[in-house]
Amino acid sequence: MKTLSKITYTLGFAVMLLVANITRAQQNNVTAATPAPADADRGYLVQVGDQAPDNFELVLQNGQKTSLKQLRGKIVVLQFTASWCSVCRKEMPHLEADVWKAYQNKNVVLIGVDRDEPLEKVQKFHQDMQITYPLALDPGADIFGRFANKKSGVTRNVVIDPSGKIVYLTRLYDEKEFGQMVQVIDRLASQSSVKASL
Repeated sequence: MKTLSKITYTLGFAVMLLVANITRAQQNNVTAATPAPADADRGYLVQVGDQAPDNFELVLQNGQKTSLKQLRGKIVVLQFTASWCSVCRKEMPHLEADVWKAYQNKNVVLIGVDRDEPLEKVQKFHQDMQITYPLALDPGADIFGRFANKKSGVTRNVVIDPSGKIVYLTRLYDEKEFGQMVQVIDRLASQSSVKASL
């Protein structure tokens, strides 16, 4: 009888430990799968599906001006950048080759928005990076502040479809995320060329 009680007690204890471990593992999985609030928006004030803010003018490094309203009907990629940003510098040759050169004749516009630097510095940055897509000035990071918290960093891309809706957001330079962005741009460009041929 004592042996049976010991076995029952031991089995009961083992089951309690197993249930406790399963519960702990499930809680850890929920925590791992749910991004922390700070990571969830990555500093963005906008989300995919939002209409892109368009109440601003883009003054380019060559003196030309444009706006998202003027660019409606095109696929627009806004790249938030700065000359002091090493990650931006790493990403820019890929933007030049994989987005600008590949899609500039397919209804895609890429504009780098330089965070709060004077014209001379932006022009030098443009020249140093040997890019052909334009850079726009962003005094006071006012344009940046329409898309992201001003306390958060640059190295961001915002992809806007021809109707003015945000369809993709990136943060920092991650090859996988960048590749997915190019796929989104390619899909939009293909849809755009199909509509143009109808």
